Amino acid sequence: MEKENVFYATGKRKSGIAKTWLKPGSGNITVNNKPVDIYFSAYAKQVLMEPLELTKNTDVYDINVKVLGGGVVGQAGAIRHGITKALIQADPDLRSVLKKAGFITRDPRIKERKKYGQKGARARFQFSKR
Repeated sequence: MEKENVFYATGKRKSGIAKTWLKPGSGNITVNNKPVDIYFSAYAKQVLMEPLELTKNTDVYDINVKVLGGGVVGQAGAIRHGITKALIQADPDLRSVLKKAGFITRDPRIKERKKYGQKGARARFQFSKR
């Protein structure tokens, strides 16, 4: 594998972390050594394909992803973020298009922690006056 033609980026969303490698190829996408169609549903696949479709690079790069943590939506968002960052490394001219679509910014929303003396982050135990 040639090092100068491989672009690496890390994407994050919620609790999901995606290590993404882009290399010139025919558009094959593997997630945790499985084809993307087997690993994800149609909606999650659509989410992670958005930066490739926007920049018209669906058949230009082979993408290999190692993703861990989080659920399906968080992992798909993390992969989308990783693909976006790797595409910018491959072609810096794509930055303005991806920035306008909002793919470069990391989504900072994470689960709020549970507070002591409460049922959850915001939910309280039922109050009884008598």
